[in-house]
Parts: sequence; structure tokens; C-alpha cells
Amino acid sequence: MMHLSSEAHLCESGFKSKRGAAVMEYIQLGRSGLKVSRLVLGTMNFGSRIDERESHVVMDHAIEQGINFIDSANSYGGVRGSGATETIIGTWFARGGQRREKTVLATKAYQATGDWPNESGLSALNIRRAVEASLRRLDTDYIDLFQMHHIDRATPWEEIWEAFDVLRRQGKVLYFGSSNFAGWHIAQAQEAARTRHFLGLVTEQSIYNLLTRWAELEVLPAARHYGLGVIPYSPLHGGVLSGVLRKQREGTTVRSGQGIWAAALTERHAAIEEYEQLCDELGHSPSNVALAWLLTQDGVTGPIIGPRTVEQLDDAFAALDIKLDQDILVKLDQLFPAPAGSGSKPAPEAYAW
Repeated sequence: MMHLSSEAHLCESGFKSKRGAAVMEYIQLGRSGLKVSRLVLGTMNFGSRIDERESHVVMDHAIEQGINFIDSANSYGGVRGSGATETIIGTWFARGGQRREKTVLATKAYQATGDWPNESGLSALNIRRAVEASLRRLDTDYIDLFQMHHIDRATPWEEIWEAFDVLRRQGKVLYFGSSNFAGWHIAQAQEAARTRHFLGLVTEQSIYNLLTRWAELEVLPAARHYGLGVIPYSPLHGGVLSGVLRKQREGTTVRSGQGIWAAALTERHAAIEEYEQLCDELGHSPSNVALAWLLTQDGVTGPIIGPRTVEQLDDAFAALDIKLDQDILVKLDQLFPAPAGSGSKPAPEAYAW
């Protein structure tokens, strides 16, 4: 399949937001004809860290500012339980005002939503049930992008693509994507789709940020080869790239210091400190420089941001105005090297001649 760079997919025209800053850019979603904003609104916090009313306010503001791409999953909801986030999105759609028509809606399935044997994975049965349940909660009759939340090693591709084919013929799902796939999983999926003369995957949602660059070895090259748009999640590595050291000094950090957040601070403390100093010199926040760096990566559609407030959402828009020159990109590579010191080379050149 022909490889097309991110720049080749950028739309010539954009949406002038009410904030009066740069025009929101739109990009083709992989090799599809669908156009999406270069910032993706993530909804994992909806129903867990912010309530329904606040979630609606954030989504309304996102649409007003030109974001048309909203990402969710049937397992999101936190203490309210699986599906709660989709329900919040559904009540937002129900308010009218062309909210559904203006939104490119993405959701996912794979994770267990109950204790019964067929309430997880990617069997034809669970795919059908998961999509029907999501449609009810989302109060819509179609999903723009349905994503496999994880690879299912127990279900053959023939079964998965047949189930997806049925959904597309029914008009319930328009496009399909993957998440947390290895490069060879993408190749498997696309070659299986090719035998059915099916469009196949148009996106891969992967963890990708300055601190976690493993996707560059094989996921990004595979996605570019097969024409998938890459949607990075955790672009700030759980907040580590948001100016966490400064926040610690000011006593404003809200993280618990557990998990990958604490590990990254321990292992990469010097680099993170130098990174924050570099951002100060540039006059931009560390979080927006991290987002701007992702937007320079070939094949990246747009990072997923997960604001809890309108103020956090507005702050993220500044990343669209940041232009990182080659000297800064080299400096960032020095601070946060590509995997195994590969010098940003894809596999197998990263580790072999």
C-alpha cells in the first residue's frame, strides 16, 4: 500500500475557533476519506473524575473550538461502572444542536464488561453484543470508528473480519481500528482483510510520548505502510511531561507518586528536569511541547487529550501554534532517545544492519 505522510493528509482549510488563535487543522484519518481534528478529545475522565454536567461542558467547548474527534470505550466509567462514559456522551448527543452530526465518534471493545464467559474479547458474539450495547448507551444508530481495545489471540481473524463486515453492511459501524497492537498484529489484520477485499483497519491507538517511544520501532512503520493513522494515548506519560517537577516544588501536583509516574521520575529525573528548563527557554508549557512534538511525527493523526476542565482544554490548544525547529527536535531526541539508542531508526535497522 502507498505510504502517505501526515503532511500530505493535512486539509488546506480549517476551522476558525472562537479563541481567535490559529485555525484548527484537520487531517485524513489514515487512508480513509474521513477528516478529523489534530487534537482528539479523550473521555476516560467522564463519569470517574468529572460528572455528567462537567463532561457536557467540556464536550461543548471542544466542538466550539473545532475538535470533531471524540474517543471513548465501553469499559470507561470508573466507579460508575463499565459503559457510564458512553452514557454521558449519549445524553450529550440527546441535547441536539447537531452535536452528533458534528462528531466523529470512536469507541472500543475487548475488556470485560461483566463476569460471564462471553462478555470480553473479540468473538463474533461479543463484538455484536458490545456494539449493540454501545449504540444504546451512546443514543446513536452508528459508530464512526469501532476499535479493538487489545489484540485477541484466541479469536481468528476470519471471525473478527466477518463480524465487522456484517456491522458495516448494517450501517452500524463505518470504520475499524486497533489499539495496543504490535506491528505484526497490524500486518496480520490487514492481510486478512485484504483476502476479503475489505478496507481493513484505518487507525492504531497506541501509547506514544517522549518517554515511551517503542512504537517507533515497528508499530509506526507498519501503520505507515498499511495506511493507518496513529492516535497516541497518554501523550504526557500520565502527567510526567506536564511540568511535574515544577508542580512538586509549588506543591500543586495531584499525582500519588505511584506506578509509571513514580518510575519515570526516578529513572529519568535529570532528563525531565532539563526538559522543563528547555520548555521555559522556549516560553511554552512542558505539556504543550510534548503535544507539539507528537504532531511532528510522521503518521500521527493527533494525540488524545483528556481534560477535566475547560481551562485545561484551552491550554492544550496552544500546542497547535507551536513550531519546533530542527535544533529543538534534535535536543528532544538527546533528552529522550529513541528505543535502544536506535537514533529513530525503525526495525530492524534499530538493532541490526
